Amino acid sequence: DVQLQASGGGSVQAGESLRLSCAVSAFPTDDYTVAWFRQAPGKEREGISCSSTFNNNTYYADSAKGRFTISRDSAKNTVYLQMSSLKPEDTAVYYCGADVGARPYYYCSGYGSIRYWGRGTLVTVSS
Repeated sequence: DVQLQASGGGSVQAGESLRLSCAVSAFPTDDYTVAWFRQAPGKEREGISCSSTFNNNTYYADSAKGRFTISRDSAKNTVYLQMSSLKPEDTAVYYCGADVGARPYYYCSGYGSIRYWGRGTLVTVSS
């Protein structure tokens, strides 16, 4: 079965950094997109950044551009989300998901639904 395990959340001060990890196992194809979403209290889940394992195309939401970087260690089947200059409004539960195809915009923008999800990891940013 496909498994995704997110880790790396924690509590930081505004302006600090965190790196989230998403370990992916047993995905049925080498061509898939890994997505980072987040959900803040009282808000809808939001696509933050997505990356294709096939061509390394990436997508960033406006809220992530310039501060967050998505990367992948293919040997470890792990995708990272490096978050810098964190703000209190970044406080949320962060989830990683994956689905087939090189479609980062399609999945991150919400046009496509993602079938495989890991448990979330909480990021708390205090001012």
